[in-house]
Amino acid sequence: MKVKDVPDYMLSRGLFSASTLEISELTGVPRRELSPALGRLRARGLAFSPARGLYFFVPPEYRSWGVVPGQWMIDDVMRHLRRTYYVALLSAAEMHGAAHHAPQIFQVIVDRHTASRDLGRVRLRFIEDRDAAQAAVEQRNVPSGVVRLSSREQTALDLVAHHRKAGGWSNVASVLGGLEGLDGERLARLAARRSVAEMRRLGWLLDNYTAGVDTDPLAQAARHPTAGATLLEPGEGRDGPVDTRWALILNTQVEPDQ
Repeated sequence: MKVKDVPDYMLSRGLFSASTLEISELTGVPRRELSPALGRLRARGLAFSPARGLYFFVPPEYRSWGVVPGQWMIDDVMRHLRRTYYVALLSAAEMHGAAHHAPQIFQVIVDRHTASRDLGRVRLRFIEDRDAAQAAVEQRNVPSGVVRLSSREQTALDLVAHHRKAGGWSNVASVLGGLEGLDGERLARLAARRSVAEMRRLGWLLDNYTAGVDTDPLAQAARHPTAGATLLEPGEGRDGPVDTRWALILNTQVEPDQ
């Protein structure tokens, strides 16, 4: 088989990626000699390389992009790089149907440092968390296979923990308002591994910008007899009213989209 025929051959079998070793074995071309032919595939928008030694093949509907959506590629990329990962933050919220606007980047939490990368229209952004393997995740089917996706409760916790990467408090409040089906007991169990400050911020946001979420278990977990009041916006001044239920100083404005 010629290298130029590999994309259609793989896609016809429901396969979207291959390592250079696999391409070499398939075509009989030594790996060190593959570069020119693979470069021609890339130039034609038929293939792209999201990581060294790994190629993705682009189906016809995405050849104007020259890449596939982030959720189609991320599992193979992470397995190739030997990372524990899950789709997180605004990208997870979108997959749960909660994003008000399509995220401009594809956000992934990983267990080790991983360089961000821009692949045409797809901008992969990685957030390091050594406890990524302990996160609450679910398997979600995508056209290329499956991805690891943060659960709704894990997504809510991560949005609060990384609120600046999620567009700030107003956007986090908007997204939480659309994240339906949050379970208060599961939230409290997951939040027990987080700081009291994060639990308080999340609880206040849920009370004020979501409907139907039982926050009593979270309030119980957030009680700390010796901790002072928490700032909603860390690192800013202490001016603002105090929410006594959550011992939270509201030192910034939160204005979610309607």
